[in-house]
Amino acid sequence: MLIDAALRPADLVPTIARLWEASAPKIAAIERRIGVGDASPVFTVDGKYTARGWTDWTQGFQFGSALLQFDATGDAEVLRLGRAGTLERMPPHITHFGVHDHGFNNVSTYGNLRRLILEGRIGDEDRAVCELALRCSGAVQARRWTRTADGGGFIHSFNGAHSLFVDTIRSLRALGMAHLLGQEMLDEQDERVSLLARLCDHLVATARWSVYYGAGRDAYDVRGRTAHESVFNAANGVYRCPSTQQGYSPFTTWTRGLAWAMCGFAQQLEFLDTPALSSQLSALSSADVLNTALRAAQATCDFYIANTPTDGVPYWDAGAPGLAYLGDWRLRPSEPFNEHEPVDSSAAAIAAQGMLRLGRYLDRSRTGAGATYTQAGLTIARALFAEPYLSTSSAHEGLILHSVYHRPNGWDHIPLGRQVPCGESSMWGDYHARELALLIGRLAGQGPYLTFFAADSRARGAERRVTLDAEEAN
Repeated sequence: MLIDAALRPADLVPTIARLWEASAPKIAAIERRIGVGDASPVFTVDGKYTARGWTDWTQGFQFGSALLQFDATGDAEVLRLGRAGTLERMPPHITHFGVHDHGFNNVSTYGNLRRLILEGRIGDEDRAVCELALRCSGAVQARRWTRTADGGGFIHSFNGAHSLFVDTIRSLRALGMAHLLGQEMLDEQDERVSLLARLCDHLVATARWSVYYGAGRDAYDVRGRTAHESVFNAANGVYRCPSTQQGYSPFTTWTRGLAWAMCGFAQQLEFLDTPALSSQLSALSSADVLNTALRAAQATCDFYIANTPTDGVPYWDAGAPGLAYLGDWRLRPSEPFNEHEPVDSSAAAIAAQGMLRLGRYLDRSRTGAGATYTQAGLTIARALFAEPYLSTSSAHEGLILHSVYHRPNGWDHIPLGRQVPCGESSMWGDYHARELALLIGRLAGQGPYLTFFAADSRARGAERRVTLDAEEAN
């Protein structure tokens, strides 16, 4: 990457305003075309959102995007859309026992709705429902548990008890929210299970097995690279090998998996290193957990910076074979219309948020240490929020173009006359671009710092509150 050291959050405010302007009609278009009973939208084909059955992990991004749009613009219509979608169509996801995606579906919806309540942006009539949903979701997520030979454990993926996905570090927010709300999980014979302890165990397992540190673990041990999947012997919890579902190989770095790690570890640093949790963490070796998360966050962010084109938008896998035909691809901007390997803009949207959060965390705890990461996050955002990545066409339902879902399975749309996927969007890419835009706006002074575990600031925000009943009365 070529990091712009002079870029400031305020410099991106006009660009972000353009993004929100482009975003609103796309949210409305998806809602008009995809109704109750239709499969969840996943990615676009010829500019229209379509479904793809694997696991149902994207509907939370649909309604969460509407809530983010309201947050940024105050548009009561998108608030109604996001609120109704959450309360009427998300309940099955609360008790979805078959996936590791609760942070994606439920924190993006019930969590955002609760945050808006606590920030004083809307009335609190839905607070109890949202908090009960989040408590249940965190416990259900934590129940997918595999014990490891070292006495820890991890939330296993939908592949089965042997499978640790790097993605799930981003879903740990579900356990964090449930614990914060006072939830314990009751297991067999009324065993009480601490969700905070499971969160910490999963974080440590992911940092140990999904992230590399250049310590000679195998012949491809490069500091900061990640394995999409880590495989364990489910009978005794012994680690066996790296694997992948969506990357090129177990020994290359799928960049969206890398981005999930960057963002997930940085958010957990913010969450765990708070006064409310400090005394609770002391019994769980808090310093070890925090140091482990920090080490993983810095390593993955450093790898991203070193292995991404100058504008900060990565190719879909850092070891994809077609990159050999692109020459010095790290030394020039990304090329979404090349004929060898696709870029993945969704990875950039997720990674930029991780960079910004890590930068802020380091600056607050170690003066000046976070500047590189902060500036990298802003540099990535500047590229994403402009052409050829930002979609301003009303004919395209996607917001951020050139996203990739599953390259090995060939699920992504390849336009006529092209050799690799390009020109399409994904629900997670669009959602995380909106979340990134909101975060940068907050950093520029447009509201309190954005966290998934928002503190209650309703008194401060009462003058901005939107009450649905009042709007309807008018």
